[in-house]
Amino acid sequence: MQKETLTPLGLFLAKKSVNKADVARKTGLSTYRISQLSINTKSHLRVDELFLIALAIEADPAELLAFICKDVALPVKEKVN
Repeated sequence: MQKETLTPLGLFLAKKSVNKADVARKTGLSTYRISQLSINTKSHLRVDELFLIALAIEADPAELLAFICKDVALPVKEKVN
């Protein structure tokens, strides 16, 4: 049996003890979509979905975005002399 891995969104929702069915009802997104965004690392979160989820859980959209993108960085370029 393979253990499910949470995505950054899944971690954020778990940290906030969020009811995914409630989020789905408030946002209009399906419970399946919320679940996939929470556990499937190949699912891509759209910005409109992020914004709706933030509104539904009464979180700052910028805080949610920063949490989800905490590992995103610009590539380091080597200096040319």
